[in-house]
Amino acid sequence: MTHLAEPASADARAMAKTEAGMVAGADDGVVTRFLAVPYAAPPVGALRFAAPAPVVAWDGVRDATQRGCIAPQYTPSAAELEKALPGLDIEPLIGGNQVRGDDFLVLNIWKPSGAQTGLPVMVFIHGGAFTGGAGAAAVYDGSAFARQGIVCITINYRLGIEGFLPIPGAPTNLGLRDQIAALKWVQTNAAAFGGDAANVTVFGESAGAMSIANLLASPLAKGLFGRAIVQSGHGDMVRPIAVAQRLVKKLAKMLRVQQTVEGFRGKSIADAVDALRRISQPTARIDLRDANGREPAFGLSKFLPVYGDDVLPDHPVTALRNGAASDVQLLIGTNTEEMNLYFVPSGVKRKIGQFLANFAVKRAEPKAKEILRAYGINERGKRPGDAFTEALTDLVFRLPARRFAQAHRGRTHVYEFAWRSSAYDKQLGACHAMELPFVFDTLATVSGPKGLAGGAPPQELAAKLNKIWADFAKTGELPWPTYDEQRLACTLDTGVVAPEQPYIAERFLP
Repeated sequence: MTHLAEPASADARAMAKTEAGMVAGADDGVVTRFLAVPYAAPPVGALRFAAPAPVVAWDGVRDATQRGCIAPQYTPSAAELEKALPGLDIEPLIGGNQVRGDDFLVLNIWKPSGAQTGLPVMVFIHGGAFTGGAGAAAVYDGSAFARQGIVCITINYRLGIEGFLPIPGAPTNLGLRDQIAALKWVQTNAAAFGGDAANVTVFGESAGAMSIANLLASPLAKGLFGRAIVQSGHGDMVRPIAVAQRLVKKLAKMLRVQQTVEGFRGKSIADAVDALRRISQPTARIDLRDANGREPAFGLSKFLPVYGDDVLPDHPVTALRNGAASDVQLLIGTNTEEMNLYFVPSGVKRKIGQFLANFAVKRAEPKAKEILRAYGINERGKRPGDAFTEALTDLVFRLPARRFAQAHRGRTHVYEFAWRSSAYDKQLGACHAMELPFVFDTLATVSGPKGLAGGAPPQELAAKLNKIWADFAKTGELPWPTYDEQRLACTLDTGVVAPEQPYIAERFLP
């Protein structure tokens, strides 16, 4: 879908010439934004389940003032969201209120108003369990970065079956290939928006951060960025291709097609989205544990990138240990109470008992009982749900992130985000995604009675974090020492720098 505007009606300050044609954005005198600029052709028809193809050039001027299409995904209804996350408005985080359409391999750009050259570029990859989300979600508005002198770019990429199912006959890791295509677009077109293609920082959160961990390890992404920020992510959420093909088999059976690219292409995208919805239910029975009996996603997503192909020849952590991305500066960190997002609104943290906690962890970790016992699940005065939530926060996010930092052979900084939201009677705390509105300085999108950050979150902390991220993109400098042998980490909200403490779960894992 191409939107054309008359050149005479566009503000000259909001015009840019990309390799494929002219785009007209919007300028408020401080920030210029260009929305839904395509970096690859729509992945439909013969291009479905194919590597990203170049954009078809257009004549005239393309309108880039409105948010574009969201990648195909299952978007829960308001009633479903209220049931799953009662009292919490997550629309600003997922962008699910956008239009549907084929032309979704697009990116969004925010830059300082006026003509500049040589500005640092930051490219953000959104999260959403590799099955949801959108680069134009409200919380990812890049205006604050533009005011810091940054060209900020957010991207869409293929999700779920379309992007992360290793179907025989199709390229693997299509979602990662889309991200690489977007970064190549940045190399070619950054200067048209005042950006410096030689100074690119990638950053992302959750599945977006996992993606960046994979890009650090990928030979296909080498040279496309010099710095990386991994927020609540790491390189452990990947599967061997053979394990992921169990999911191919299960979905082919559900869709009643052959396990081939022709079979899956014969079903509509709407059919695929419905199958994704069904396979993502907790009741969907499929064993995705590896040879060691571990499930790296701990049930949070059936869809993960795979390794053993040209995108990820090796497991990402192995690749880093062998020197991959040693020339890339890395900032990586987690939130103190990551799993509260999943277990506080749902009531799991308050209600789950010892038996169910053991059962849930055992499905992903063979030593579940020993680990939960070490976190105090049997202790008098401690709720089983508290031990369960603390253990999974470490197993799913904090411990593998620190191991990724330890594996990186280049310059590395580590952070912790511990500011606690007042939402859910102060029980939501420093949960997963809580740092996002602070990093983007978009607190207004998540504040209020149903907001993730609760009432009156501190604006000064948002200004602080946005500047730290921007300064890192500009120079690579951070206001605390590198991780190195002392294992130093900075708690962002307090500024305290100290050696990290050992994680209880660490002694039970290989």
